[in-house]
Amino acid sequence: MPVIKILPHPEYCPQGAEITAPAGTSICEALLDNHINIEHACDMSAACTTCHVVVREGFKSLGEMEETEEDLLDRAWGLEPNSRLSCQAFVAKSDLVIEIPRYTINHAKENH
Repeated sequence: MPVIKILPHPEYCPQGAEITAPAGTSICEALLDNHINIEHACDMSAACTTCHVVVREGFKSLGEMEETEEDLLDRAWGLEPNSRLSCQAFVAKSDLVIEIPRYTINHAKENH
C-alpha cells in the first residue's frame, strides 16, 4: 500500500505523519481517515480550495487534473506548480510526500 508522508503543519499534524492508503483513495479521504482533519469546506465536491495540498514527491503518479480542478486551483492561497486539490488527487501505486499550506482562502473554518 502506498505511503503518504505529511510534512509538519502547526495545526493539522505538528510532528508530521506517515500514513498508508489504498490506491484509488483521494488524498483528502486518506488524511481524514487517519485523523488529520484537513479543511474540506465543500465536502470534497471540487467546489472550493480549502483542501489544497502541495505534492512534494510523487506528483507525476497522480492522475491528470480535470479542468474544474485547474480552474479552482487558480484561487488557492500559496499555489505552486505541484499543487492539487486533495479531494481530486487520487493515490496511485507510488508513495507521496505532501505539504498542507499554512493558510486557505476560507475565512471561517467548518466543523467537519
